[in-house]
Amino acid sequence: MSLTVLSVAYPFAPVSRDTPGGAEQVLAQIDAALVRAGHRSLVVASAGSRVAGTLVPIAAPAAPFDDAQRQRTWDAQRRAIAQVLASERVDVVHLHGIDFAHYLPPPGAVPLLVTLHLPPSWYPPEVFASQRADLHLQCVSRTQQRACPAGARLLPAIANGVPVQDLQARVRKRNFALALGRICPEKNLHAALDAGHIAGVSVLLGGQVFPYDAHERYFRDQIVPRLDARRRFLGPLDFRRKRLLLTAARCLLLPTLAPETSSLVAMEALACGTPVVAFAAGALPEIVQHGETGFLVHDAGGMADAIARCDRIAPDHCRAVARERFSSERMTREYLHVYRQLAAAAA
Repeated sequence: MSLTVLSVAYPFAPVSRDTPGGAEQVLAQIDAALVRAGHRSLVVASAGSRVAGTLVPIAAPAAPFDDAQRQRTWDAQRRAIAQVLASERVDVVHLHGIDFAHYLPPPGAVPLLVTLHLPPSWYPPEVFASQRADLHLQCVSRTQQRACPAGARLLPAIANGVPVQDLQARVRKRNFALALGRICPEKNLHAALDAGHIAGVSVLLGGQVFPYDAHERYFRDQIVPRLDARRRFLGPLDFRRKRLLLTAARCLLLPTLAPETSSLVAMEALACGTPVVAFAAGALPEIVQHGETGFLVHDAGGMADAIARCDRIAPDHCRAVARERFSSERMTREYLHVYRQLAAAAA
């Protein structure tokens, strides 16, 4: 059964495997898997996105992302979706953005799948109370699913995955820690710089500062003052550079304060043979096996102590766990199965 799937991205970030956003990386992997399997993949996303299927671009939003810009972007997103649905026979619409309710298509014959990539409390409550028969919500971890409101109609969770085989690289280990992520208050990345300072270990910080006032202020007030010769900010990393640094790093530091629903970068680190030192936030205990593939800690001091213990963890063991649990092939196979089920039920 050949399918046509319309994927709808979060409109404020481009889709590609080089993007820093986890939702955008997951969408890119699903898009590529659809094309490899002989299906038709249509993707509504910001101009500049790189997809395997057919891109239906909307204008890249201009900074700053204020209320007026958000409204213009949502209007463009709605028009693009309506245009595709009017001109194409689509079997499933798959939405990925936290703001999906602002451009949700009206009720119709096409089933709508929404992957909730972010903490349930970050979505409007009415999302979980919807009784629309065509709307299907799906989580990315057991922890996230348990945090959803009682009575919410949820499909079984599909855990995220990463391209494990593509993350193999021949690079020797070096004595630095790596921290990666969006540069914003909830990711708490200044704590990684503090941990490196306490441990006497160099820390390389990679990530993107999006043009939100709170993010730019956090970078200016909390990150910049902590940078020095041994604690450096690298900016956004493409896939190749991220793979090299993750493989060479002594460990990955994840001091997030957010109730994480998943962590692609933790999975990527393990696929590269690198242990993860993380705060025990959200679903991270589902990913990091304390003492086996990394350490779960509660503050910068605990993170500094764990950095010294990472040499006890074998890189090959981290890679084996990633192959067994976190492959993108498993993830995309499960999504394609859901697409077939939804399309068959609608038919």
